[in-house]
Formats: sequence, C-alpha cells, structure tokens
Amino acid sequence: MAFHQLSKSSFIKGLQCEKHLYLYKHHYELMDTLSEIQKAVFSRGTNIGILAQKLFPEGIDTSPRDVRQTSKAVEQTDQFIKNGASILYEAAFIYDEVMVYCDIISLHEGKWQIFEVKSSTGISETYLWDAAVQYYVLRGAGYEIEDISIVYINNEYVRQGEVNLDEFFTVESVLADIQSLLPVVQQNVRKFKGVLNRPEMPDIEIGEYCTNPYRCSFFNYCWKKIPENSVFDISNMHFKKKMELYRDGIIKLDDIPNDYPLSKNYKIQVDAFKSGESLINKEAIKEFLEDFEYPLYFMDFESFQPAIPLYDNSKPYQQIPFQYSVHILTEPDAELKHYEFLADPNEEPRKPFIEHLLHDLGDHGSIVVYNKSFEIGRLNEIVRDFPEHLEAIERIVERIVDLMVPFQKKYYYKPEMQGSYSIKYVLPALLPELSYENMEIGDGATASVSYELLREMDDMFEIEKIRNNLLEYSKLDTYAMVRIYQKLIQEIDL
Repeated sequence: MAFHQLSKSSFIKGLQCEKHLYLYKHHYELMDTLSEIQKAVFSRGTNIGILAQKLFPEGIDTSPRDVRQTSKAVEQTDQFIKNGASILYEAAFIYDEVMVYCDIISLHEGKWQIFEVKSSTGISETYLWDAAVQYYVLRGAGYEIEDISIVYINNEYVRQGEVNLDEFFTVESVLADIQSLLPVVQQNVRKFKGVLNRPEMPDIEIGEYCTNPYRCSFFNYCWKKIPENSVFDISNMHFKKKMELYRDGIIKLDDIPNDYPLSKNYKIQVDAFKSGESLINKEAIKEFLEDFEYPLYFMDFESFQPAIPLYDNSKPYQQIPFQYSVHILTEPDAELKHYEFLADPNEEPRKPFIEHLLHDLGDHGSIVVYNKSFEIGRLNEIVRDFPEHLEAIERIVERIVDLMVPFQKKYYYKPEMQGSYSIKYVLPALLPELSYENMEIGDGATASVSYELLREMDDMFEIEKIRNNLLEYSKLDTYAMVRIYQKLIQEIDL
C-alpha cells in the first residue's frame, strides 16, 4: 500500500507556517468552519478545472470516488499509464512520501506534460511552488517530464457566442521558473516530515504569515488569545504595523500610550475608544449636505462575478449588476417611495437592469449612494457594453453624491464604528435598532453567491426564498442610507 505524509496542499501549508501544517494533519477538528463564500470559491475552482479538461479531450478521469482512497488512485493511475493512456485527468502519484494529484497530464513523444489549472487570472509564487512539488514527485517516481504549465484565466477575453476555450484560458510554461525551487522542495519535504513526526505542536507565535498568502484555516484557533478591542482592530492600519505594536507588548487599544505616534485617522479611533466620546464636525457635515438636491434617490446595486462569462460582451470575473433598490424622498418630511429590481437569473440581466433603473431615477434630484466608486464603476461598464445608453448614464453619474464621505473623512465618528466607515459599522453605531445581523443575506458577497446559485436551482420554494432574501437585503441597504441621512440632518439641526 502506498504511503504518504505530505500532499501538494499540506506542503503549501508548511511553507506558510509549520504550525498550520501540524494542525492540518493532527488536529483537523480545530479548523475554522468554511463560510458559504469559501465553499463557493472552492466550487468555482473545481468547475474551472473540469472546463479546462476540454482543452485536452478524450482523457481518462482517474480521480477516485472517495478522496481517501489514495492508494487506489495511485494504483489506478499507474495501470492506465501501463495500458497506454496518453491523457489523464486527476492522475495520482507518490514519491518520497509526497502525494500529488495532477489536474491534467498529456504524453507527447514519450515524455509527459503537466498542466495545473487555476481559477485565477495570473500566476502567483504559491502556484510555482505547487508546480515544483508536482515536478519533483513525478520526476522522482521515474517519469520523464517535458514541460509543466499553469493554465489560468485570460481576464482580457470577451465572450462573443460560445465560450472559446483557447482564448478563455492562458497556458504558460513554468518549467524554467521552478528549476531553482526543486532543491528547496527536497529540503522542505524532509523538514516537513520531521515536523509531522514531532510529539508536540510547533511553538509558533502569530504573525504576518497568518494571512499571507492566504488566511490560515486555523486562524481562529491561533488567535483566540487576542482580546476584543485590540490593536488588530485599528481600521486600515497595515498588518505589519499592527504586528509591531503586538511585539512591543501593546495589545489592547487601552495599552497604546497617549503620546504614541499615530496618524490622524488611527488616533481618532483610539482616542474615541478610550474616551467613549463621539466626534461630530457640524460645519463640515453641513457643507457636505449642501450638495444634496431634492428629490433624493437613495440607490444601491448588487452584482455577481462569474468566472466563466455568461453573456456576450462580458469578461471573466466582470461585475454583472443584477439587482437594485431605490428609496425616494421627494422632500424632508415626505413619505418614502420604494422601487426595486431583481433580474431573472436565467437571462442576461444588464439590459433590463439599466432600462428599469433609468426609468426609476427620474430626470433630476441627487442620487445618493454609499461608496460611489462601485455604482459608477458598474454604470461605466454598462456604457462600454451597451453604448446606446451613454448619454442617459452620463446624466445619472453627474447626479450621484456619496453618503460615505462624512464617515470616511471622520466628520462624524463614534467609537462603535471601530475605525470603519463601512455602512455595516456606521448603521448600527448611529441607529442600533437597524442591523444586518439576523438577515439570511446580510452582505454583498453572500448576495452575489446566492444569486449565482439561483441559476442551478429547480426547487421553486427555495428559489422564492432566496429571491425574497435578496430583495430584503438590498431594500435595507437603501433604507439604511435614508435613515443615516436623516440622522446627519438631525445632528446639525437642519
């Protein structure tokens, strides 16, 4: 029976942190729970891998039904190769107690070519290590390797008709790039096996490697000793700087000396936390609000980013708007009106989206958004893809004002905002009775994943539930902006 201690993924974990490797192998039960977003990312990677197999048709899928049957997978791969197979998917190999699955291998004039498929749009250092481990194992197992390549997504590809896989994928040889890594692979294999054979977990403090190149899957376990309201909660401070504070013994916000050199925004957060007092610059807020012109249209978009472009005139990972909510306040004390749109997931959403939106926004009055770069970015992309709406969209963009500004610039700051100007922090700080916490869909990333899942569902009850949750979430986003605006008005006594 073939035996292995390491795999590609565990090798990469060892590079990041030996404690991560040890926990992954010996204390799997302590791993952080995967979020729905993370599950969606993994599923996307699997789908891209399956699609890439079409670049090498008529291959044999050697992946086992049970991923734990590693010995069987290796034996099966070996048997297919002995029987003359020239293209294999998920071929399994073991050498030096390291096991790898190769996404695609192809025989060319007696030598093998290895293709590692990634759902990203470029090649990272981690991918080179991934390729180097595969090369090390296959060459060590006695196979002649002609080349090894990374297959990744061409983010400049624009779909027209059926997806052209030769244009959608970029195939790039990394053989020359990994040559210098091979001796280090061998050294690390020896070192990592030693780590796994230790009787005790490596004693490694938290550090930058906890989130680089990926957030460690045991992050919560290793960081459980960090208290609430720590230096790691200082918003937008570089992680390296936070670690400097931590290593100097400054862990809680209360531990930061009053004369410690901090930039203006960091100091506002720390001082407000210590004092418990809010900061309100009424003159700056009043000047900001002078640009608002009734009727006010409080607008919010939701979008999703399919890796494989679903529609003509769209690129991989392009933000495709599928939903909006608009609350309208015609004058300060008027009754709110609400309009909303949610596209059919089985149809191209952009055209009906913009047609409905242009109708609902009228021809005058300020359009209030939170973080205008997002909405303006989506509108500009629609102009690019549907130029017939150029003039109408340009008029819309001219009317947009950004409600985020007074919080971003700290005209209005409360300790409860924890240094953030995200609406998810601003809303409960200003209006505790409003919250996203108990919502089925409570953030944009979950909304995006939920909408994309609708394309694959056939349970009408579940579809209706998700649609209602999407509408409820987007509606709260714009209602929250109305209430925040009214709170600002109230604070400056207008």
